[in-house]
Amino acid sequence: MKIATLERIEILDKAEALAKMIVESDVADEYRRAFWRLKQDRRAQQLIARFVKLKERYEEVQRFGKYHPDYRDVMKEVREAKRELDLHETVAAFKEAEKVMQELLDEISVLIGKAVSEHVKVPTGNPYFLSAGCSGGCGAGGSCGCRT
Repeated sequence: MKIATLERIEILDKAEALAKMIVESDVADEYRRAFWRLKQDRRAQQLIARFVKLKERYEEVQRFGKYHPDYRDVMKEVREAKRELDLHETVAAFKEAEKVMQELLDEISVLIGKAVSEHVKVPTGNPYFLSAGCSGGCGAGGSCGCRT
């Protein structure tokens, strides 16, 4: 039992070292810079607040579907707000930095999973991640080829 405990401690120490490398990486630095810029950008914060408010209205309208009297107006407003939000330079830069950070974490997860076994399920959160035989948490009912 002592060997397993010592081995476990060694693995956790190496995992901490890996985490530190990730935190100190250029990818993580860019993510933090983009996040900080997003938080400092007043217009971006206004767009986010507007979108969140509209999303609440959208969810209310969705309960009744197309029969809600404001259905078309709310759907149009939400689409327009989402588009304006997505096209805002600071928001777009943050989303790109976030995507790059997630890709790095996904790649690391796949490498660790494949080192154990080709059959290990690696939840990357990206159903199109090509490096894993079974990414995305296998919620597709076995379409990735694994046994669910």
